[in-house]
Amino acid sequence: MIIDLAIISAFIIISIIILLWIKNIPQNLFTKLRYKSLSSIHDAKHHFVIGAQLLAKSRSTKDHTLCIKLAKSAAEEADKSISLDPNDATSHVLKALALDAQGFSTSALEALNVALSPLTAKSLSDAERGEALFKRAEIKKGRVESAFEDVFESVKLYGDNAMAFRLLGECYENKEMKNEAVDAYERAVRIDPNCVAARNALIRLCSTI
Repeated sequence: MIIDLAIISAFIIISIIILLWIKNIPQNLFTKLRYKSLSSIHDAKHHFVIGAQLLAKSRSTKDHTLCIKLAKSAAEEADKSISLDPNDATSHVLKALALDAQGFSTSALEALNVALSPLTAKSLSDAERGEALFKRAEIKKGRVESAFEDVFESVKLYGDNAMAFRLLGECYENKEMKNEAVDAYERAVRIDPNCVAARNALIRLCSTI
């Protein structure tokens, strides 16, 4: 009888220890995962900053070979950032800009499509999404309707981009909507008086209206 009670007591104690251990696992696991997640995000931002700096250097150099080399390195840093934090749209946008700088328009368009997808676009501010839409419209300029939809949405989200209004004017011209094109070009010039393309378009259109 005493032996039975001892066995039962030991079983109860062991069961309690096991339950407490199991209960503590999720918390420990959550702590580790949270630390790993924060570390990954920090590393992703680090690669993004390096990539952005490389892209800026690529745009500022007049040496074509160096420009391509720097843009390629920027794309590689963007890929590293994406691998660590795939839901951050800014890294996909950086990759798109770096690929476009190398002349890879199709790949750049694919990267922008990912950046503007529902899963990742929510990480962008309205202005950032407007800029991304403008860039996608610029790449898709040959596809009038698709480009028009993007740039029209772009100026609604970010109304201070003269280049976007200039592109909107071009889209309206391609759709043979001259009055709307004039309005868009005028808006571009109001935002940036030095927007030569918009000024020239206005002179040309106003002489035919």
